[in-house]
Amino acid sequence: MRLVITGAAGFLASHLTDRFLEAGDEVIGIDNLLTGRMENLAHLEGHHGFRFIRHDVSAAFDIEGTVDGVLHFASAASPPDYQAHPIETLRVGSEGTRHGLELARQKGARFFLASTSEVYGDPQVNPQPETYWGHVNSIGPRSMYDEAKRFAEAMTMAYHRTHGVDTRIVRIFNTYGPRMRPQDGRVVSNFLVQALRGEPLTVYGDGSQTRSFCYVSDEVEGIYRLFNSDRTLPTNIGNPVEFTMLELAEAVLAETGSSSPIEYRALPGDDPKVRQPDITVAREILGWEPKVPLREGLARSIPYFRTAVA
Repeated sequence: MRLVITGAAGFLASHLTDRFLEAGDEVIGIDNLLTGRMENLAHLEGHHGFRFIRHDVSAAFDIEGTVDGVLHFASAASPPDYQAHPIETLRVGSEGTRHGLELARQKGARFFLASTSEVYGDPQVNPQPETYWGHVNSIGPRSMYDEAKRFAEAMTMAYHRTHGVDTRIVRIFNTYGPRMRPQDGRVVSNFLVQALRGEPLTVYGDGSQTRSFCYVSDEVEGIYRLFNSDRTLPTNIGNPVEFTMLELAEAVLAETGSSSPIEYRALPGDDPKVRQPDITVAREILGWEPKVPLREGLARSIPYFRTAVA
């Protein structure tokens, strides 16, 4: 296949690019490098199956020749990033999604949207199945990301129903691993960097809020299977094992051997209290479930973070 991946220089999309290249596909990566990094693609320099284009997909773009798939991963994805770039986040979720869908429509290609568990907001149902409509504050401090992704899902389904575009939607739950930016602002990278530097681990609130952490190789495999499936409705891809923030902090301290203390801070506004995917659909339709437990995933990530913070 000949694929276009937007946001290709980002943490997750760069790993996905590797997965398609390993399968023998050709990938055209597009990124404006707002939060993506060329270091994530440096190992592909000279690769015959990969080409990079620096471009902001919030502006229209075209690709010469045939295209079999358009995978839209362009977006800031961590709270500090999308709060620092709220307008850009909303634009890439709206205009960027439309431009990707238009390319897919014109080329007769499959369109794949990277959505998020954030569409569930601060959920009142736990775990969250794909049928849950969510509990989102549309004007809150996280709304630029939540609403951008909710709109992107609506736009994707509109193109599917109106123009017959072959579409897929993944709802990604907290993913971690090598190539995350050390200052990414997400909790796993925060804790690992703080532990390796001997700094206090910052836990917000009382640490009882939960997340479910999926190692990047598992997430990429689920995404790859979903792209190659026939399912058009949104699909949760994430690890269903739930951890409190305190449990995560303790696991990071144990794996790094750090003696860093835990420091408590005020809970940010609209911070979800729970987050856990129901992956029944992924298990039944894709034959997928994560294989890497948290402690093993942290151990795999630590060498990268040691180098990154050195």
